[in-house]
Amino acid sequence: MTMSASRLAVAAAAAVAASACAVGPDFKTPPAPATTHDTRAPEPTATVAAPGASGVVQSFSSERDIPADWWTLYHSSALDELVRRALTDSPTVQAAQATLQTAVETWKANRGALLLPAVDATGTAVRQKEPGAVFGQPGSSFLFNLFDASVGVTYRLDPFGASRRQVEGFRAQADYQRWEFEAARLTLSANVVTTAVNIASLHAQLGALTDIVTSEREQLKVVQRQFDAGAASRSDVLAQQTQVAQNEAQLPALEKQLAQAQHRLAVLVGRTPDDTSVPDFTLDQLTLPAELPLSVPAKLVRQRPDVQAAEALLHQATALLGVATANMYPQLNLTGSIGSETVQASDLFKTGSAAWNIGGSLTQPLFHGGELLSLKRAARADLDRATAEYREAVLAALQDVADTLRALEADARTLQADQITETDAQDTLNMTKLQYKVGGVSYLALLNAERVFLEARQSRVQAEAARYADTAALFQALGGGWWNEQNNAKETRQ
Repeated sequence: MTMSASRLAVAAAAAVAASACAVGPDFKTPPAPATTHDTRAPEPTATVAAPGASGVVQSFSSERDIPADWWTLYHSSALDELVRRALTDSPTVQAAQATLQTAVETWKANRGALLLPAVDATGTAVRQKEPGAVFGQPGSSFLFNLFDASVGVTYRLDPFGASRRQVEGFRAQADYQRWEFEAARLTLSANVVTTAVNIASLHAQLGALTDIVTSEREQLKVVQRQFDAGAASRSDVLAQQTQVAQNEAQLPALEKQLAQAQHRLAVLVGRTPDDTSVPDFTLDQLTLPAELPLSVPAKLVRQRPDVQAAEALLHQATALLGVATANMYPQLNLTGSIGSETVQASDLFKTGSAAWNIGGSLTQPLFHGGELLSLKRAARADLDRATAEYREAVLAALQDVADTLRALEADARTLQADQITETDAQDTLNMTKLQYKVGGVSYLALLNAERVFLEARQSRVQAEAARYADTAALFQALGGGWWNEQNNAKETRQ
């Protein structure tokens, strides 16, 4: 056979493989949820308003899209810089990116190994001795050199799609790691934002508690002077001292929470806990996003990285069922080589030194003790598992959005009520202090007014922080806008 004939045979084999069908199920993207609503009750279109910068009305619209850098809607340059630093320096994201690269290269390696012919060039030089009987001359021997240079080709025909299904499975695994990478970035950015909000909230709570402690210390001085003048009892002094001590005892707990949140924020951005370059935050440094997106369920499942990751695993399970099915059919392999063999190195590639071979092997499984059938059944069960886990991921995504929408609606109403409560409590406390100074109310009434105001102020601060944190949770629940980042990258390249 000539070289052209060998090439023709390989090309024909490739054509046969390319035209063959692949056994096993073809993957189809699961249908989107049939529902068009996020919550049982009608979705809110806007929240209620409350006094202050944290009480703005938030409106929801399905016509709005999520920016890739959604955290910039808080209008804080420090927060923006911190999130971008985290996405670059976080070891969590770096590990996810490396895992993605491994999966992509593994897919490419197997695509070449399984779908394309393997061509190898070899060269050998052997000195050997053979008995003369081999050449019809008993009693003598022959000592000679043997030189060989050849190119060998091996190719696995894929008439039933086993190789293509394997490559499909590796590609699905790479897709899974891609979505895991996007999920890691989304989770990290949301954690940075919510941790920054938590720090701001704890600063506000500490400020509120410190103001109350300061006020109570001043009140203690008044009671002490009244006691010295005989206008108050010793029990009044002790009661005020107890109230001061109780509120002061709350300060270390809040300070501990603040320190731990600061440490966590530093670690999230890839820094050690003692790094002073990680900024602090206060609520007045953040702007509450007023216009929020709202995705319909059919769109949501295409936006959520975790749902897309579950779909990739479903795709992989489908492909592996095809592999298990194809393994029950005949396996056909072709091999061939062409080269030159001589006893003199200088004679390589001269006329008369050509050597070639071509062959094939066919393997049809006949009896494996039920192994192949059981493996196929196991692959089918694994596909059923992946299908159920995909449905679970979709339902969890829908629940996240529904819960967050209701949380934002409730947060606004809670803040509105807490603002009113705090204002009333402040007025009551001021009036009670004046009444106590002139002897119009008992000391017990003053202590109760102080306690009510402290609780009202802290509740208001917590309600403000909840609006900021739950807004970040909504962006995370909707997928974080990764698709806009990819579109921007395409436009930049163009």
